[in-house]
Amino acid sequence: MLTAKLTAQLAKCTVFLALAATLAACGGSPTGGTNLKDAPSDIAAVYKARCLNCHGNDLQGRVGANTNLQQVGSRMSYEEITAQIKQGEGLMPGFADTLSEKEIDGLADWLASKQ
Repeated sequence: MLTAKLTAQLAKCTVFLALAATLAACGGSPTGGTNLKDAPSDIAAVYKARCLNCHGNDLQGRVGANTNLQQVGSRMSYEEITAQIKQGEGLMPGFADTLSEKEIDGLADWLASKQ
């Protein structure tokens, strides 16, 4: 039988490992995946800096089905994508104050082509 002290240490280790795994899943290698190769280099750089952590290297999404952008252009128009980037929604923050109009337009244009 485990002692109370050992049980507490095991619980702390379990929590630590779960947290580490969660944080690793939210990170991301900025090397880019197959879906970033077709992005203009300046837009790929913005995506890697601002979007990759939640949307993934291959636009696959990392924090739920709604974060998958692989075919976002088939479910959202350019205007809707632009509004989403600017205003955010749910867990997604808005980027109107941190990205330029040119960066937002470039991201929206590129993502709208994902069908």
